[in-house]
Amino acid sequence: MTKRMLLALLAVVGLFLSAYLTLFKWGYIGHLACATGSCEVVQMSRWSTLFGLPVAAWGAAFYLTVLIVALVATQPQFADSRGVSWLLLALTGWGTLFSAYLTGLEFFVIHAICQYCVTSAVLVTVMAGVAGMGVRDGTAVVGTDGAA
Repeated sequence: MTKRMLLALLAVVGLFLSAYLTLFKWGYIGHLACATGSCEVVQMSRWSTLFGLPVAAWGAAFYLTVLIVALVATQPQFADSRGVSWLLLALTGWGTLFSAYLTGLEFFVIHAICQYCVTSAVLVTVMAGVAGMGVRDGTAVVGTDGAA
């Protein structure tokens, strides 16, 4: 599996996670299945909305964007594109910084931890690491023998 395909797979996981939280925030899901019991506290806090939309919806848009870029990047005409590798790194790097900010809010302002939010933060950090390896490797992700 190439790094770009791995990014696409991780983005799908993040998309489902964000969609679940968005559906809760919009009232389509009654209660979150949360082992810590703090997920609803975080999701109902004033910090869970940004520019009129749930932060989780912004997360879903982020994961969808990474998914689209990663899938486009798997096309043969982009196999050697350093630009796409850098774009994926920039997207996931920004996502990691924003997730760190949100996690800081959970710890120091809201005083509640949402397991889904932390999972998303770990997921986007792993994605940034994978994207960074793609940049470090040169182009990608795919060598002449097709191996990742």
